[in-house]
Amino acid sequence: MVTMVAERPVAAEDEATVLGDLIAYLKQQDYHFITPTPATHARVLARADRQRATDLRDVFGWSLPFARDLLDASLLEALEAAGLIEGAGALLRSKVRVSTLGPDLLVHSAYPTDDTDAVFFGPDSYRFTRFIANELRRCPEREGSTLVDIGTGAGAGAIAAAHRCPKVDIVMTDINPAALRLARVNARAAGIEARFVEGEDLSGITGELDLVLANPPYIIDPAGRAYRDGGDLHGAGVALAMACEAVPRLAAGGRFLLYTGSAIVRGADGLHDRLMQLAAAEGCRLRYEEIDPDVFGEELETAAYADVERIALVTAVIERGRR
Repeated sequence: MVTMVAERPVAAEDEATVLGDLIAYLKQQDYHFITPTPATHARVLARADRQRATDLRDVFGWSLPFARDLLDASLLEALEAAGLIEGAGALLRSKVRVSTLGPDLLVHSAYPTDDTDAVFFGPDSYRFTRFIANELRRCPEREGSTLVDIGTGAGAGAIAAAHRCPKVDIVMTDINPAALRLARVNARAAGIEARFVEGEDLSGITGELDLVLANPPYIIDPAGRAYRDGGDLHGAGVALAMACEAVPRLAAGGRFLLYTGSAIVRGADGLHDRLMQLAAAEGCRLRYEEIDPDVFGEELETAAYADVERIALVTAVIERGRR
């Protein structure tokens, strides 16, 4: 049994407090969990010996159902009061997962992420933050520089960038209020001060931008879930829209950092071509790289990808020159 001392009963409206306390507690317990793809998660849970939780990783990582007496009563009471526990037959299940990202623990939606307002975290999050870390060996130099993470989700990109560039002003945006609630919790737990803006564009943010991060969805989702559907251009539409909005607002020396996927049709990369056109029109430089030539191959079996040869993971940096 794991133990946690609660100083007082926790009301449902105290979700953020409970989640912050949960992260702090899991850190004390040396909790560590790397979130795999949903397909890998499903394969692990299909094993005969993985049907019921036996420890904290099973509860808050693998999203396994657990018996009430597995957690200390005060911890369970706090989670239930905040609406973070649901029934699973005779057992219970956590409605959130907690994943390791470098020195931090980030809370996000439990498996499976089927809800329309699900907050996703997984292998793309790790690749995105590695890209950010490599790119931000040089941080913005201007006093009061602004960093915006578009579609922040659980906040992984902004938090990784803030650790590299602690003096910049951080803004996290998302169309999903549930994502912003969790991003706020994760930022606070990581010691990051940030502003949070709900919306699908940058209209809620004024002034020039020194650094813009984007890790948009890049697969066509028949259900149209915002966190998973990349739109037209075989899923690259959202990425292109973000670029078209952000790049014109870059300050001198400002950068737009994009991690996404691009469908290759008859050897041509349509996203690359459009980003080249955008960079040229704005007088900016583009650096573009395929970091994985072939992901989500199963999507090629669907009608939406009938003319696609492969889906590549790509990174793009669009940088405005210094005046």
